[in-house]
Amino acid sequence: MPQQFSVRVQTRGYELDQQGHLNQAVYMQYAEHARWQFLHAAGLTPDVLGAAGIGPVLLKATVRFQRELRAGDEVDVGCAINGGRGKLVELTQPFHTPEGVPVARIEGVIGVLDLATRRLLPDPRALLHKLAPRPDVLGPNP
Repeated sequence: MPQQFSVRVQTRGYELDQQGHLNQAVYMQYAEHARWQFLHAAGLTPDVLGAAGIGPVLLKATVRFQRELRAGDEVDVGCAINGGRGKLVELTQPFHTPEGVPVARIEGVIGVLDLATRRLLPDPRALLHKLAPRPDVLGPNP
């Protein structure tokens, strides 16, 4: 079972759409924020990644909306590695109210880019675990 990590975000009025609920594109911004916080919690800051000459890249994301969020609502955005093979890492990012009510779920695929060659690197899970000062945050490395 993947380690659960989450960050709480409070929605802001300017993020709402015409119907008064959180704009669909903002969910992706919240997910990006949670992914970076997840890496940061493992010690994989932009400086650490940059010094290693690598950077994570989002390759695919699928969103399932389950409940609306309105201005001022709080949401916990999770991030967990739950699979992947070869050059790919699969992530799950559940969105829940502080009471645990599901709001949305993003299933994503990331890779790790060699910043010099602009190519995806093999076995990104192992690479991130090796580089992370706190690899336990990333969950198991099969």
